[in-house]
Amino acid sequence: MRLAGAGASRKKIRSLPIETPGTKRPVHAPSAADLLAWYDRNRRDLPWRAGPGATPDPYRVWLSEIMLQQTTVRAVAPYFVRFIARWPNVDALAAAQLEDVLRAWAGLGYYARARNLHACARTVLERHHGCFPASEVELTELPGIGPYTAAAIAAIAFGARTAAVDGNVERVVARLFAFDQELPAAKPQFRALAAGLVPRKRAGDFAQALMDLGATICTPRRPACAICPWMNVCAARRRSDPETFPRKARKRAGLLRRGAAFVAVRADGCLLVRSRPARGLLGGMTEVPTTPWTNDFDAGRALHAAPDLSHGKPRWRRVPGIVTHVFTHFPLELVVFRADVRAAAKAPADARWIPVAELADEALPNVMRKVVAHALAGRITPRAPGGLVRAPERRLAGK
Repeated sequence: MRLAGAGASRKKIRSLPIETPGTKRPVHAPSAADLLAWYDRNRRDLPWRAGPGATPDPYRVWLSEIMLQQTTVRAVAPYFVRFIARWPNVDALAAAQLEDVLRAWAGLGYYARARNLHACARTVLERHHGCFPASEVELTELPGIGPYTAAAIAAIAFGARTAAVDGNVERVVARLFAFDQELPAAKPQFRALAAGLVPRKRAGDFAQALMDLGATICTPRRPACAICPWMNVCAARRRSDPETFPRKARKRAGLLRRGAAFVAVRADGCLLVRSRPARGLLGGMTEVPTTPWTNDFDAGRALHAAPDLSHGKPRWRRVPGIVTHVFTHFPLELVVFRADVRAAAKAPADARWIPVAELADEALPNVMRKVVAHALAGRITPRAPGGLVRAPERRLAGK
């Protein structure tokens, strides 16, 4: 059976790439046709990807690209399937409550993406009558869509001849040209080099082919150069050091922040939680009460920030060990305190009680899953994605 567009892949499409300082032009111009022929044989089967010859759905392209930011295909796939089943189009997502979107997103991380996802759906409905615009300029005017995402949507969904440069594509291009300049400062040059490779036809397939090449062949470690469709024109392969590309400036490690988390469990099996402010880190997500997370946290004074519960002062006890978590800009360490309180205990004005059995329905970020699992060890365990589940009881020998 002949694949749609396969004829175009047989014709040699040679796009002369732009040469910039710090690059070595390949001996021969990389052939887009060679890459497309490889893609036609080896394309990944992804839940958001249109089949050969099928018209891509801009909504699915957009949703997948937002989900894939800072996350892996393996992690995203089950979330994408659940989102599509619940909100099959942009109209349905725009009509959803933000709290429901955050709950469905819980565990995927980088929660500002979920808030922007919801805002973008509503903007597309209000400004564009439920249809995503085809131009990169208009796409970048939508919430949560930056230059890369706009280029990816324009190329994949609308066939625009533009370069969508993500981390996989940066790696392929850096090795192809043995590009010596460091990221992130050199991102404009990477985009210029990638743009010079885009063919006049099948731009969307070419964008996905580059992504697949970086994800499956031109991997960060031990790239499979021997089966790469661009093996013979790759400058880094000729140098025998492809793993040294791309060059990256050393990241400055963020200062460690520390704090305390308070897990109050009522006698009727309810847990004390509250919602974080709508804006800022983990905005709108559910958490157990905590102290501020600071560089100069004083554990000796942590209990001064414990939640004030009615019907008697809780007896807080520190749970042995600490919970660690790494955010984009800083690492975090939390000491955890637990208190068991009477069923009559009232929640503070900014908090609420929820059954432990219903934690899976809350928009609980990963750091809070860790805290709750740590405090209730033996009663529940983390489950990703989707929340927390009860753990099986373990019997002690001789008991």
